[in-house]
Amino acid sequence: MQPATPEPYSALAKAVWPTSAIPGRPGAHLRGEQAEDANVGRTGPVHGTEGEATRSGLEEIPDAEPTYGSELLNELRAQIARFVIPPSPEALDAMTLWAVATHLQGAWQHAPRLAVVGPAKRCGKSRLLDVLVETVHEPMRTINTTPAAIFRSITEENPPTLLVDEADTIFGSPKVAEKNEEMRGLLNAGHQRNRYVTRVVGNDHTPHKFATFAMAAIAGIGDLPDTIMDRAIVIRMRRRAEGESVKPFRSRRDTPALHDLRDRIAAWARPLLDEAANLEPDMPVEDRAADTWEPLVIVADLAGSAWPRLARIACARMVAAEAAAEEDHPSGARILADIRRIFAGRGEPESLSTEELLYLLRQDVEGPWAEWGRSGLTARDLGAMLREYGIKSGNVRMADGTQRKGYMRNKLLDAWRRYCPTVHSVDTQPVPSGNTQPAALGEG
Repeated sequence: MQPATPEPYSALAKAVWPTSAIPGRPGAHLRGEQAEDANVGRTGPVHGTEGEATRSGLEEIPDAEPTYGSELLNELRAQIARFVIPPSPEALDAMTLWAVATHLQGAWQHAPRLAVVGPAKRCGKSRLLDVLVETVHEPMRTINTTPAAIFRSITEENPPTLLVDEADTIFGSPKVAEKNEEMRGLLNAGHQRNRYVTRVVGNDHTPHKFATFAMAAIAGIGDLPDTIMDRAIVIRMRRRAEGESVKPFRSRRDTPALHDLRDRIAAWARPLLDEAANLEPDMPVEDRAADTWEPLVIVADLAGSAWPRLARIACARMVAAEAAAEEDHPSGARILADIRRIFAGRGEPESLSTEELLYLLRQDVEGPWAEWGRSGLTARDLGAMLREYGIKSGNVRMADGTQRKGYMRNKLLDAWRRYCPTVHSVDTQPVPSGNTQPAALGEG
């Protein structure tokens, strides 16, 4: 049985049960007050690992009634799995939902990017694009295509689906990325509807606004620029292990079946355009992550069966995984997270000197700070990083009564809450007496 009053998906004590789909009327179970009631009493986003997704109630969401749409999604998921080895079941669900969402682009406020990245060649990135190009709406596959050609191909009424392969040749190094800043700007702007680029056209150089809104899958070796990754559903592909096998993709043999499936998906989605545009599903994440994942969750809710649960679990787990990766990246919030661990391991003192912080940061054998720059992280480097978060050093009084340059804990709290809220306490060894090296205090 369905609960009479749905609870928020993020509630920790109870599961959220979507109302059952009505066979033959995809999405009808989400109309009216039921969809509005689902947003009542929200307590916040779900973050964390598989266990945390279970505790938040996402695993307990029961299946809705199967529909024709859920059958199509199941078929597409099986087709994708024939040709590529996904990094996780959640990633496979996300690929499937993203491909179907391209057929409802007219309904979305945000066009999620699908970042298909891997650490090396032969991880299946291009093969995934081979399958997507045969199943998405109006595919436009690009390799080294100019931004001018792309935005002149995008129309507001019927935008294509961009599939950008070999993105490492566009963004692979700072020097190359600088030359392709216009492409990055185009992909960033196209994430949200009604963002235009203005160019002069014709012999009289008349200013003209070009639309940029279009869903895009971008594949390459290594991470894409941060601004693109932040707008993307990230699929981290891996090279096949021994014993893992996939079916080779052959256009002549495999394309007809994929096109038939694509056409059936388009026919199912077309009548749901207005309904999809009006839905506001309850999301297990917030802010830009919710904007990016919302089209996929709406597709899942329209399809019914197990998909509402699968979509929200994939969303919560994959967003949490990327948040954890960002905290580990030196150019992201890694410095804040590591300082948070140091303060926790020292018993949450009111302040720590710059000298002590630098020593403990460099002692982390798995951290980047001992080899930062030419001679390890300096006080000036530390000060520059923390200023990005509005944190400055000052005079702090030590336990022995002396005064040194350092950082007050209360000045760090706001940044910790915002940028590394999930960091747990770890033990940190005290600084050995007489073993520290004085640090330059210029900026620390």
